[in-house]
Amino acid sequence: MKRIRPSQATMVRSRAAAGSRGARGRDAEASRSWVRVGFGLGVGLLMAYALGQALLQSAQILTLVLLALFAAVSLDPVVAALQRVRVPRGLAVVVVVLSVAALAALFVALVIPPVSREIDQLTKQIPIWLQDLHNHNSALGRIEDRYHVVEKVKQQLASGGLGAKLASGVLGAGKILLGLLTGAVIVITLTIYFMIGLPSIEDFGLRMVAASRRARTRDLTDQIMRQVGRFMLANLATSAIAGLATSAWCWALGIPYGALLGFFVAIMDLIPIIGSTIGGVVVSLVALSVSLPAAIATALFYTGFRFLEDHLTTPLTMKYVVRLHPVATLIAVLIGGTLLGIVGALVAVPAAAAVGLVLDEVVFPARDRA
Repeated sequence: MKRIRPSQATMVRSRAAAGSRGARGRDAEASRSWVRVGFGLGVGLLMAYALGQALLQSAQILTLVLLALFAAVSLDPVVAALQRVRVPRGLAVVVVVLSVAALAALFVALVIPPVSREIDQLTKQIPIWLQDLHNHNSALGRIEDRYHVVEKVKQQLASGGLGAKLASGVLGAGKILLGLLTGAVIVITLTIYFMIGLPSIEDFGLRMVAASRRARTRDLTDQIMRQVGRFMLANLATSAIAGLATSAWCWALGIPYGALLGFFVAIMDLIPIIGSTIGGVVVSLVALSVSLPAAIATALFYTGFRFLEDHLTTPLTMKYVVRLHPVATLIAVLIGGTLLGIVGALVAVPAAAAVGLVLDEVVFPARDRA
């Protein structure tokens, strides 16, 4: 039997001890690594949750920024056309902004006279209605005799319930109006800034792309912006047609406020799919002031106009301007309207056109080469 010398035994014991320590070290290192992984996952989840909450809280501001950027990109073809005739970009932006302001002033000028007339007529009718309430032979008097409306209103005012409801309603309406005005100021200001600095913004974004892909990305970005601009110009043309048709129809049937209603329908028609329907409903309700047959005829007119728009104007626009199938247009508008309301419905078609262009120019060719 082979005898182990003391020096060899010592070496064996030291190796065994070193192996044991190495095993314990590896176990400790594995334990520490799992702790680091768990801690990193926990911190990552907390940061993701905080980021999601921040995005939800700032959703309204982000929507306004998106609307302003969309407006700037839509007006950029007009600015570019002025630049091609040697107009400086700053001056071109001023010309476009003043033109849009003139259109807004025209709309306000069309709105103020009929609204002021209606308010004046209402103030004249209120004393007559009050007299009719005490006249038992009038329609209002018979309603008062049956339901005692005046007495119930007095009781509500005495208890303070009606006054509180009116005050809260006025306060809520004031908040809504203030929010709309603030949003309009933000969108207008951001749109002007975006229009002036759009080339710089594009250059800054392209610097985040690898140099080897920068030229291709710039070309793709320019194509997307051109498609958005063409879509908005075509949308403005179809909206102008809808507005002119509305004014002509109102003039033919004697419906009041034809110019104002035409302007309103043109603005609503900028919203794809649903805009013309909303405009037609409003004009049909106004036509009730003329007669019930006029309202029915107006509803039929807008039904036919909507049919032509859906089966002739819109398909041609989508096919030759943004190269988008009508079914894809409808789906995009429904999704955009569900997510962001009217703003989403407005930007849905250009966004879908941009996605389709990226698929055609980048994704599908890469898949075909694979």
